[in-house]
Amino acid sequence: MNLFGVLDISGSALTAERERAEIVTSNLANAETTNTPEGGPYKRMQVVFASTHPRPTGFSDALASVADLQVQGVQVQSVVADSTAPIQRYDPGNPEADAKGFVSYPNVNPSEEMVDLMGAARSYDLNASAIQATKAMIQSSIQILE
Repeated sequence: MNLFGVLDISGSALTAERERAEIVTSNLANAETTNTPEGGPYKRMQVVFASTHPRPTGFSDALASVADLQVQGVQVQSVVADSTAPIQRYDPGNPEADAKGFVSYPNVNPSEEMVDLMGAARSYDLNASAIQATKAMIQSSIQILE
């Protein structure tokens, strides 16, 4: 693998982690949203990552991909809604309350979301550092050739 391939891998990770951070901040922003255009409370969204290179289908394909050192990266495969049930809170004065006085709130835990956001930010920083290190190696290689 050449150094430019490393830049491609880190660049794809930067893009994926940025999208992850955007989804987490959307979850935090909607933590108290009880009524959405689709009806019902906001549903927590989760990011699913996948490799940008297709998986080998057989043993010979796996050996070929290792031997060729094919460049792989990461991408957001999909953004899926969390299927856990909404949180029920007793608030009979709320206009969104049902006949028994309960209001359905999103299943968003702000503490979990903050941990996820910190993980996305840390991964983003690490990939940015990897790009800087790769850039320094490329510059050193060019200086050696001069």
